[in-house]
Amino acid sequence: MDRRIVQVFYGPGKGKTSAAVGQCIRAASLGQSVIIIQFLKGKDAEEFNFLEKLEPDVKLFRFEKEKQSYRELLASRQKEERQNILNGFNFARKVIDTGECDVLVLDEVLGLPELGIVSVEDIVNLIKLRSDYCRLVLTGRDLPPGIAEYTDIISKIDLEKDLVG
Repeated sequence: MDRRIVQVFYGPGKGKTSAAVGQCIRAASLGQSVIIIQFLKGKDAEEFNFLEKLEPDVKLFRFEKEKQSYRELLASRQKEERQNILNGFNFARKVIDTGECDVLVLDEVLGLPELGIVSVEDIVNLIKLRSDYCRLVLTGRDLPPGIAEYTDIISKIDLEKDLVG
């Protein structure tokens, strides 16, 4: 396939990562290679460790070293973790540049501009980097202005009811 698809799952609701993982499982079942890079979730985001069973078709990467998510860390710990997150973002750039996979999911990448870790322009440049990958999936709570025009599919996941809270 020589046309890229850029897909976004965003919103205050739960299930953005699960929706992105659904895209991954579908792609892997079609024989496509998948890489998922998670941001802002901490090292112990165990809810998706089952994906390791899908290797080598689906590869999961987390560059953060702290157990807690970035937002939960003290400022002194955030500085080091910020560099780890940037390493993950640079790895994503390399994956796109080299065409290393058919589907690349950047989970919670849309939250990085709000925290000042990367800019919206950095994300747009990542989207524009290469035109011959199959699918790029971005997730996050908010959709920063300036990204929508570079996407093909946008799904807003909203919360209607939460009894678990």
